[in-house]
Order: sequence, then structure tokens, then C-alpha cells
Amino acid sequence: MNANQITAAAVPKLLGLAAIALLTLVATTKAQVKTQTKVERGPTARSVKVERGEVVYVSGNDLVIKMEDGEIRHFPDVLDTTRFTVDGKGLSIHDLKPGMKLQRTTVTSTTPRMITTVKTVTGKVWHVTPPSSVILTLEDGTNQSFKIAKGQKFTIDGKETDAFGLKKGMNLSATAITEVPETVVSQEVRRTGTMPPPPEAPKADVPILVVVALPAHPPVQSAEAAPKKLPQTASHWPLVGLLGVLFCSLSLAMKALRTTSL
Repeated sequence: MNANQITAAAVPKLLGLAAIALLTLVATTKAQVKTQTKVERGPTARSVKVERGEVVYVSGNDLVIKMEDGEIRHFPDVLDTTRFTVDGKGLSIHDLKPGMKLQRTTVTSTTPRMITTVKTVTGKVWHVTPPSSVILTLEDGTNQSFKIAKGQKFTIDGKETDAFGLKKGMNLSATAITEVPETVVSQEVRRTGTMPPPPEAPKADVPILVVVALPAHPPVQSAEAAPKKLPQTASHWPLVGLLGVLFCSLSLAMKALRTTSL
């Protein structure tokens, strides 16, 4: 939280017997010049300005924020002493992270005030050059030269007079009242923010059903069961013929064997 104070002064005004400058002291000593100052303050007016944004970049003391309206603002050379209250914790520029939400609240207080200064000079006239200057002998015995403002009045023995009414040896008392209106402007800056939301937790494993399309195949016809008994498709006549040929061959072989033996 920082506070900056600015004071603006206006043109002085005179009251009663005062001039803009009663007597301007030429000598360095001010032993016989008495000054009283009073300050009156008026009602204070306050205004509040709120700015919000998100940290997009931070490096060293450089900070870049994207404001609510989309404007990108660069804040170079942020002081190490600048504090940001983020989620209740005091952070410095080096603790900021991208994604943080920041808010700057500026409260401006404007207070008018009137500073009234009363200066009193007393002494004995030693020399006068009307209407511009007078030399007074002060209570400590020293002489001081003063410039006389235009229209300045003096009180001598309870009577008012101007510079032309001054004479050597007169005891002089002069009072100047000046009023200076000022405006005091103070600013209080509060920097707050929130951390970026945590990343989403990974979802629990869910079984995934995978459907795989297989190429279509023509249906396979099952083989017909073999019949228990083969159908009779041939007769016994070929076997009879074969046996006949065999017997004939055997007879001829035996005949040839007998012939050889004789």
C-alpha cells in the first residue's frame, strides 16, 4: 500500500491590514519578525478506481498484464518493495506467475485547505524612503531594511498610517496576514489477486470397448457324412472271369511241366 501526496498552491490573498507581502526582509536576521501559521481543512472527497487483469508475462521486474478490456499493459521496473496480496499472502513481483488474476484499487482523497500566515514586525523607524522601503531598529539594537508593499498600512500609537506617515523615531508595528489555498491529494493503492485455478485432475480409467470389423468370409459348408454302407455298383462276374483265367494259366503251366519231365 503506497501513499503519494501532491500539494497545489494558489495565489495568496490579503485580509484586513495585510498586503501581498507586508515587508520583505532584506537583512538575514529575523529576530523581531514573528510568524504564526494556521491550517484549516475542508471536507475530503474520495474517488475509487478499480483495474483488473491477468498476468501473461513476468520476468525479473518486468510485468505484462492483459486488462479486462483486452488491452495489454507493460509495467517495467516494478519495485521489489511493491506488495501483492494474493489469496491472503503477501507476494513480490518475483512471486507472480502467469495466469494470476490481479486487481489494483486506487483510492484518491482530495482535501482543500487554507493556510493562514500572520507575520508581525515591531521596531523603531530609523530611516524611511516612502513608499518603497523602511529601516527599523529592532529590539536587539540591530537595523534591518524592509521593502514596503503597495498599499501597506502601519499601526503607530494605535493609529493607522501609510509609508508617507512614517517618521524617524516612531515605534512601528506592522502585521501581514496572507492566505494560501491549497489542495492536498493523497492516493492509496491496494494490490490484490487470486491464484490461477489448479489443473483438472485426470479422469479415472474407463474400460474402452474396441469394435474391430473383420472381413466377411463365405460360410463353410460342412462335409456330408459318409454313408454307413456303400451302394453296390458292380457284379461278381469280373471276379469269376479272373479266377477262370487264373485256372487256365495254372493248367497250361502244369502241362508244360509234365512234358519237360518225359
